[in-house]
Amino acid sequence: MSDFKELLILLEKFRDERDWGQFHDSKNLALALSIEAAELNELFLWKNESDSEGVDRQRLRDELADVFAYAIMLAGRHDLDVSDIVKEKIKKNAKKYPVQDSKGSSRKYNELQSD
Repeated sequence: MSDFKELLILLEKFRDERDWGQFHDSKNLALALSIEAAELNELFLWKNESDSEGVDRQRLRDELADVFAYAIMLAGRHDLDVSDIVKEKIKKNAKKYPVQDSKGSSRKYNELQSD
């Protein structure tokens, strides 16, 4: 069993013990994910680069855990294997961002030009 599947089982058990499944439709899971991502961003708001690297580690862990939890639950709701979809996306991005065109660049794929 993958780590992601194990996490999904734990998350669903936690949810089901509280009868929260009724609230976990796709829309609400996506909204919760977005809200948790905003809370993660709040840790870095108004900090300069060096300060942003020193954010409270426990708060960072907690907010990342919330983001991952909702993402895993949303994927699980749609029978998507997190490991598979991330690997597929890496392959797609490798084609969109060839090393020779994108190395060291922050430009979007449609702005890259091969020389």
